[in-house]
Amino acid sequence: MGNLISINYNNDRQTTSLRSLHEFLEVGTRYNDWFSRMSEYGFIENLDYRAITQKRVTDQGNETTYTDHEISIDMAKEIAMLQRTEKGKQARQYFIELEKKWNSPELVMARALKLANNKIVQLEEAREKDKGKVLFADSVAASYTTILIGELAKIIKQNGVDIGEKRLFKWMRENGYLINRKGIDHNSPTQKSMELELFEIKETAINHNSGYVSINKTPRVTGKGQNYFVNKFLSKAGSQ
Repeated sequence: MGNLISINYNNDRQTTSLRSLHEFLEVGTRYNDWFSRMSEYGFIENLDYRAITQKRVTDQGNETTYTDHEISIDMAKEIAMLQRTEKGKQARQYFIELEKKWNSPELVMARALKLANNKIVQLEEAREKDKGKVLFADSVAASYTTILIGELAKIIKQNGVDIGEKRLFKWMRENGYLINRKGIDHNSPTQKSMELELFEIKETAINHNSGYVSINKTPRVTGKGQNYFVNKFLSKAGSQ
Protein backbone atom coordinates (compact mmCIF):
# COMPACT_ATOMS: atom_id res chain seq x y z
CA MET A 1 0.00 0.00 0.00
CA GLY A 2 3.05 2.25 0.07
CA ASN A 3 3.58 4.95 2.66
CA LEU A 4 0.14 6.53 2.74
CA ILE A 5 0.74 8.25 6.10
CA SER A 6 4.12 8.87 7.75
CA ILE A 7 4.90 6.59 10.71
CA ASN A 8 7.20 7.30 13.66
CA TYR A 9 9.17 4.48 15.25
CA ASN A 10 9.76 5.37 18.90
CA ASN A 11 11.69 2.62 20.70
CA ASP A 12 9.29 -0.34 20.67
CA ARG A 13 6.20 1.58 19.55
CA GLN A 14 4.73 2.87 16.29
CA THR A 15 2.95 6.23 16.24
CA THR A 16 1.70 8.68 13.66
CA SER A 17 0.72 12.34 13.39
CA LEU A 18 -2.97 13.08 13.89
CA ARG A 19 -2.65 16.14 11.65
CA SER A 20 -1.24 13.91 8.89
CA LEU A 21 -4.20 11.56 9.35
CA HIS A 22 -6.60 14.52 9.35
CA GLU A 23 -5.12 15.66 6.03
CA PHE A 24 -5.21 12.18 4.49
CA LEU A 25 -8.83 11.65 5.49
CA GLU A 26 -9.71 14.97 3.84
CA VAL A 27 -11.76 16.03 6.84
CA GLY A 28 -13.59 19.27 6.15
CA THR A 29 -13.74 20.30 9.81
CA ARG A 30 -11.00 22.54 11.24
CA TYR A 31 -8.31 20.40 12.92
CA ASN A 32 -8.69 21.74 16.48
CA ASP A 33 -12.49 21.31 16.37
CA TRP A 34 -12.15 17.84 14.88
CA PHE A 35 -9.63 16.82 17.54
CA SER A 36 -12.00 17.96 20.29
CA ARG A 37 -14.76 15.82 18.78
CA MET A 38 -12.48 12.77 18.42
CA SER A 39 -11.34 13.15 22.05
CA GLU A 40 -14.89 12.47 23.18
CA TYR A 41 -14.49 8.80 22.20
CA GLY A 42 -12.51 8.08 25.37
CA PHE A 43 -8.90 8.31 24.20
CA ILE A 44 -6.44 8.79 27.07
CA GLU A 45 -3.73 11.46 26.99
CA ASN A 46 -0.15 10.16 27.40
CA LEU A 47 -1.40 6.65 26.62
CA ASP A 48 -3.22 6.92 23.30
CA TYR A 49 -1.89 10.35 22.34
CA ARG A 50 0.27 13.24 23.43
CA ALA A 51 0.33 16.88 22.34
CA ILE A 52 3.48 18.09 20.58
CA THR A 53 4.43 21.62 19.55
CA GLN A 54 5.56 22.06 15.95
CA LYS A 55 7.03 25.03 14.10
CA ARG A 56 6.34 26.35 10.62
CA VAL A 57 7.14 29.43 8.55
CA THR A 58 4.25 31.55 7.27
CA ASP A 59 3.99 32.93 3.75
CA GLN A 60 5.27 36.21 5.17
CA GLY A 61 8.43 34.48 6.39
CA ASN A 62 7.55 34.55 10.10
CA GLU A 63 8.02 31.52 12.32
CA THR A 64 4.94 30.35 14.20
CA THR A 65 4.02 27.35 16.34
CA TYR A 66 1.04 25.01 16.25
CA THR A 67 -0.12 21.92 18.11
CA ASP A 68 -0.08 18.43 16.63
CA HIS A 69 -0.82 15.13 18.35
CA GLU A 70 1.30 11.98 18.24
CA ILE A 71 -1.11 9.05 18.39
CA SER A 72 -0.85 5.29 18.74
CA ILE A 73 -1.66 3.04 15.80
CA ASP A 74 -4.66 1.65 17.72
CA MET A 75 -6.05 5.17 18.07
CA ALA A 76 -5.35 5.86 14.39
CA LYS A 77 -7.27 2.72 13.37
CA GLU A 78 -10.26 3.63 15.50
CA ILE A 79 -10.38 7.21 14.23
CA ALA A 80 -10.13 6.00 10.65
CA MET A 81 -13.05 3.62 11.25
CA LEU A 82 -15.15 6.41 12.83
CA GLN A 83 -15.00 8.47 9.62
CA ARG A 84 -17.15 5.94 7.69
CA THR A 85 -15.62 7.04 4.39
CA GLU A 86 -13.60 5.32 1.69
CA LYS A 87 -10.53 7.24 2.86
CA GLY A 88 -11.18 6.07 6.40
CA LYS A 89 -11.45 2.46 5.26
CA GLN A 90 -8.23 2.80 3.27
CA ALA A 91 -6.37 4.32 6.25
CA ARG A 92 -7.62 1.64 8.65
CA GLN A 93 -6.49 -1.16 6.32
CA TYR A 94 -3.12 0.57 5.99
CA PHE A 95 -2.63 0.63 9.77
CA ILE A 96 -3.73 -3.02 10.10
CA GLU A 97 -1.10 -4.07 7.53
CA LEU A 98 1.52 -2.02 9.37
CA GLU A 99 0.71 -3.79 12.63
CA LYS A 100 0.89 -7.23 11.00
CA LYS A 101 4.34 -6.46 9.68
CA TRP A 102 5.44 -4.85 12.97
CA ASN A 103 4.40 -7.94 14.94
CA SER A 104 5.91 -10.46 12.54
CA PRO A 105 8.48 -12.82 14.14
CA GLU A 106 11.26 -11.32 12.00
CA LEU A 107 10.67 -7.74 13.15
CA VAL A 108 10.05 -8.75 16.77
CA MET A 109 13.42 -10.55 16.76
CA ALA A 110 15.12 -7.60 15.04
CA ARG A 111 13.84 -5.18 17.70
CA ALA A 112 14.91 -7.52 20.49
CA LEU A 113 18.42 -7.75 19.02
CA LYS A 114 18.59 -3.99 18.67
CA LEU A 115 17.59 -3.49 22.31
CA ALA A 116 20.17 -6.07 23.41
CA ASN A 117 22.90 -4.39 21.35
CA ASN A 118 22.00 -0.99 22.81
CA LYS A 119 22.25 -2.46 26.30
CA ILE A 120 25.69 -3.90 25.53
CA VAL A 121 26.88 -0.53 24.23
CA GLN A 122 25.62 1.20 27.38
CA LEU A 123 27.42 -1.33 29.59
CA GLU A 124 30.63 -0.90 27.60
CA GLU A 125 30.42 2.88 27.91
CA ALA A 126 29.83 2.62 31.65
CA ARG A 127 32.79 0.25 32.01
CA GLU A 128 35.07 2.61 30.06
CA LYS A 129 33.88 5.51 32.19
CA ASP A 130 34.76 3.64 35.39
CA LYS A 131 38.00 2.23 34.00
CA GLY A 132 39.99 5.33 34.88
CA LYS A 133 38.68 5.28 38.42
CA VAL A 134 39.62 1.60 38.83
CA LEU A 135 43.14 2.20 37.49
CA PHE A 136 43.48 5.19 39.80
CA ALA A 137 42.43 3.12 42.80
CA ASP A 138 44.78 0.24 41.92
CA SER A 139 47.78 2.52 41.49
CA VAL A 140 47.05 4.54 44.61
CA ALA A 141 46.60 1.46 46.79
CA ALA A 142 50.21 0.47 46.12
CA SER A 143 51.55 4.02 46.44
CA TYR A 144 53.92 5.04 49.22
CA THR A 145 53.13 8.73 48.68
CA THR A 146 51.04 10.38 51.37
CA ILE A 147 48.92 13.46 50.70
CA LEU A 148 47.14 16.13 52.70
CA ILE A 149 43.39 15.87 53.32
CA GLY A 150 42.86 18.96 51.14
CA GLU A 151 44.58 17.18 48.25
CA LEU A 152 42.37 14.13 48.82
CA ALA A 153 39.30 16.38 48.57
CA LYS A 154 40.50 17.51 45.10
CA ILE A 155 40.94 13.90 43.96
CA ILE A 156 37.46 12.94 45.17
CA LYS A 157 36.01 15.96 43.38
CA GLN A 158 37.81 14.99 40.16
CA ASN A 159 36.05 11.63 40.42
CA GLY A 160 32.64 13.31 40.29
CA VAL A 161 31.79 13.94 43.96
CA ASP A 162 31.34 17.61 44.87
CA ILE A 163 33.25 18.12 48.13
CA GLY A 164 35.84 20.57 49.42
CA GLU A 165 38.54 20.46 52.07
CA LYS A 166 36.42 21.86 54.93
CA ARG A 167 33.50 19.54 54.20
CA LEU A 168 35.83 16.55 53.97
CA PHE A 169 37.38 17.38 57.37
CA LYS A 170 33.88 17.70 58.84
CA TRP A 171 32.77 14.40 57.28
CA MET A 172 35.85 12.59 58.64
CA ARG A 173 35.21 13.95 62.13
CA GLU A 174 31.52 13.04 62.04
CA ASN A 175 32.27 9.52 60.78
CA GLY A 176 34.99 8.71 63.30
CA TYR A 177 38.13 9.03 61.16
CA LEU A 178 39.40 12.22 62.81
CA ILE A 179 39.10 13.27 66.44
CA ASN A 180 36.12 15.58 66.88
CA ARG A 181 36.64 16.90 70.39
CA LYS A 182 38.33 20.26 70.84
CA GLY A 183 41.91 20.25 72.10
CA ILE A 184 45.45 19.68 70.95
CA ASP A 185 44.48 16.44 69.20
CA HIS A 186 41.54 18.00 67.29
CA ASN A 187 41.54 16.72 63.65
CA SER A 188 44.11 14.06 64.48
CA PRO A 189 43.42 10.51 63.19
CA THR A 190 41.40 8.31 65.52
CA GLN A 191 42.67 4.96 66.74
CA LYS A 192 40.38 3.27 64.20
CA SER A 193 41.95 5.22 61.31
CA MET A 194 45.47 4.37 62.42
CA GLU A 195 44.63 0.68 62.77
CA LEU A 196 43.19 0.72 59.24
CA GLU A 197 46.44 2.39 58.07
CA LEU A 198 44.49 5.23 56.47
CA PHE A 199 46.75 7.98 57.85
CA GLU A 200 50.32 8.71 58.84
CA ILE A 201 51.34 11.50 61.16
CA LYS A 202 54.01 13.90 59.96
CA GLU A 203 55.72 15.68 62.81
CA THR A 204 57.33 19.06 62.23
CA ALA A 205 59.44 20.85 64.83
CA ILE A 206 58.66 24.56 65.20
CA ASN A 207 61.28 26.77 66.88
CA HIS A 208 59.76 29.74 68.72
CA ASN A 209 61.60 33.01 69.48
CA SER A 210 61.54 32.16 73.17
CA GLY A 211 63.61 29.10 72.46
CA TYR A 212 60.67 26.80 73.00
CA VAL A 213 60.32 24.01 70.44
CA SER A 214 56.84 22.68 69.69
CA ILE A 215 55.87 19.73 67.57
CA ASN A 216 53.20 20.20 64.89
CA LYS A 217 51.44 17.00 63.93
CA THR A 218 49.85 16.87 60.47
CA PRO A 219 47.71 13.92 59.35
CA ARG A 220 48.56 12.71 55.86
CA VAL A 221 46.48 10.21 53.90
CA THR A 222 48.31 7.04 52.91
CA GLY A 223 47.96 5.32 49.52
CA LYS A 224 45.70 2.78 51.17
CA GLY A 225 43.69 5.62 52.71
CA GLN A 226 43.34 7.42 49.38
CA ASN A 227 41.94 4.27 47.81
CA TYR A 228 39.65 3.70 50.81
CA PHE A 229 38.13 7.19 50.86
CA VAL A 230 37.75 7.57 47.08
CA ASN A 231 35.89 4.25 46.89
CA LYS A 232 33.84 5.23 49.95
CA PHE A 233 32.59 8.40 48.27
CA LEU A 234 32.09 6.81 44.85
CA SER A 235 29.97 3.99 46.29
CA LYS A 236 28.00 6.53 48.32
CA ALA A 237 27.36 8.65 45.19
CA GLY A 238 26.38 5.57 43.16
CA SER A 239 23.75 4.51 45.68
CA GLN A 240 21.95 7.88 45.57
